[in-house]
Amino acid sequence: MPHDLARAALQGLLTRTSVPRDVVDYIVYGTVIQEVKTSNVAREAALGAGFSDKTPAHTVTMACISSNQAMTTGVGMIAAGQCDVVVAGGVELMSDVPIRHSRKMRKTMLTLNRAKTLGQKLSLISKIRPDYFTPELPAVAEFSTSETMGHSADRLAAAFGVSRLEQDEYALRSHSLAKKAQDEGLLQDVVPFKVPGKDTVTKDNGIRPSSLEQMGKLKPAFVKPYGTVTAANSSFLTDGASAMLIMSEEKALAMGYKPKAYLRDFVYVSQDPKDQLLLGPTYATPKVLEKAGLTLGDIDVFEFHEAFAGQILANLKAMDSDWFAQNYMGRKSKVGAPPLDKFNTWGGSLSLGHPFGATGCRLVITAAHRLKKEGGQYGLVAACAAGGQVMVLCGSCS
Repeated sequence: MPHDLARAALQGLLTRTSVPRDVVDYIVYGTVIQEVKTSNVAREAALGAGFSDKTPAHTVTMACISSNQAMTTGVGMIAAGQCDVVVAGGVELMSDVPIRHSRKMRKTMLTLNRAKTLGQKLSLISKIRPDYFTPELPAVAEFSTSETMGHSADRLAAAFGVSRLEQDEYALRSHSLAKKAQDEGLLQDVVPFKVPGKDTVTKDNGIRPSSLEQMGKLKPAFVKPYGTVTAANSSFLTDGASAMLIMSEEKALAMGYKPKAYLRDFVYVSQDPKDQLLLGPTYATPKVLEKAGLTLGDIDVFEFHEAFAGQILANLKAMDSDWFAQNYMGRKSKVGAPPLDKFNTWGGSLSLGHPFGATGCRLVITAAHRLKKEGGQYGLVAACAAGGQVMVLCGSCS
């Protein structure tokens, strides 16, 4: 169940930080595919992790940036003086998503539940047809356009002239860098989790450096037969949960904590979910830099959510285009593309996986660790989401 994963993340956070449960004022969790039995998964996970039943908790959903929203919600509560200490995180159980009966079957079952006599019940049961048993499977698709995100990524790559080879090369880069970071012990925030009936998971298990030759053999996954997005250059869906401790600086120092990073500013933007679904980072990056009083050159660490290799490369091209800035963004000049030697250098969602609701916290904490490891000052985190939305956060090292 999702709350088991979230509980493990919360308990891992408590162990790592030694923060007393009773000083946590509020808990916020993000999730996307909600389990109806634990619709407020934040509350159930908190109770399971031993937090007081007097500690409020709520769950937010904002597609792939759900835990980003959880974090900034917590920051807002602290800034408003409502809380001093907030735990924010996210969770997704992609291996066991809720699958619904068809609408006809749901209607019949609800009516059957209200039937009072045996005759009424038998009459309803006799009306059930074989097609009633066809399940409704969840799909990673836009509700407003009925288009899968993979189709959007394929069209975006084509629009910006991103070749299949470029996408495969970038995906191979992500897996290779993630493997290197894992081997060097840099991915240090993974909490072991015992999967029922299976072994304990102790590290990210989707990191699989391959070869361009092997990747080139895969067929298009979405636009067939001529698409360029494949299983190898797309992020894969996985289970995961995350949690982070957020405080005001005064509270942290008073409790003897040294902050890992400071949030300087953040923005959310929304774009056309049809043609600009995955271009949010391009639109949001200059806005957050202006709000924070920084330039692209001031940023030492970039962590962008890698939904698809084509999405990343298209954004980098758009960010580096004066024409795009002038014709689509109403800006006089481009913001510029992040240099790759500062960009996702410990791997990304293509290699680490994408548990929808948990990814945002993973991006932020990786940026914080990279800043400390590399001696940088400013980091920028960006993640696109369904509905054409994006969150970009600018933070600084302690």
